[in-house]
Amino acid sequence: MADRKIIVIAGPTACGKTEYAIRVAQHFDGEVVSCDSMQLYKYMSIGSAKPTPEERACVKHWLVDEIDPRDEFSVARYRDMAKEAINDIISRGKVPVIAGGTGLYLNSLLYDMDFSDTDKDAEFRNTLMEEAELFGPEYVYKKLEAIDPVKASKIHPNNLKKVIRALEGASMGKGIADFRDLNKRTDDYDVLLIGLTRDRAELYDRINKRVDIMVEQGLFEEVRDLLEMGLQEEDISMKGIGYKEIIAYFDGVYPKEEAIGKIKQNTRHLAKRQLTWFRRYEDMHWVNISELGDEGALDEVLALSDNYLR
Repeated sequence: MADRKIIVIAGPTACGKTEYAIRVAQHFDGEVVSCDSMQLYKYMSIGSAKPTPEERACVKHWLVDEIDPRDEFSVARYRDMAKEAINDIISRGKVPVIAGGTGLYLNSLLYDMDFSDTDKDAEFRNTLMEEAELFGPEYVYKKLEAIDPVKASKIHPNNLKKVIRALEGASMGKGIADFRDLNKRTDDYDVLLIGLTRDRAELYDRINKRVDIMVEQGLFEEVRDLLEMGLQEEDISMKGIGYKEIIAYFDGVYPKEEAIGKIKQNTRHLAKRQLTWFRRYEDMHWVNISELGDEGALDEVLALSDNYLR
């Protein structure tokens, strides 16, 4: 395992993962592997807060701009692509730095998951779980209400496991196992988990400011261009925060300022869900940037990484 070490920089959206991952990769001769379900897609740079061309020039980034947003994508495919990237990096004597906030994707690297179901079953299940993580359990629950309101009335909206089972039962006639029931770590890698966080008020302020910057950079125009390419509201890539709200604006559901407000609100909710997800990892080393300051937090992250790599 000594030569299979990877460093994970996780945390909520807008906390600074990209910057810290780049600094770690630069310091330890590494390369960054994205663990973000939106940055994978081509043509979706502003809304997904992809690393800038300058940042990508500093350090090689994997799994960014890889997938056409019109194509289907699954957790299983992410795992395969990410492991291929990690193995390539390790084979050249470099350090893989995994950076992102999509917990389900991170789980696919850390745990032994069974992807042996048929492609159709796995795709359906993976999509539901990804939607629940991105948009909240209520989003998936509403799907069950539309298909089987009687069954939905008997299940609490937050009981995602039962909601997904009911949905698959209604659609395919069989039950499924919840990925999050699995707790056996894979022995593929030796892993250092670093979780970045900030005080809530500061994090929310960063989220609000980042959304304003995205709008200034042309987020509305980016969404319009995607729609003109043939992307539709039903495409999973277009259900990402910042895209679905602007589609609703274009559809006349609410005015522009309200759309922007909803992007901010939904991003704050996402950050809360991400923190809940990552706090389940008992071996996560948490670094509060608000408490330590940017330089102090970076020193802590570099010290943790240096101690681990030794």
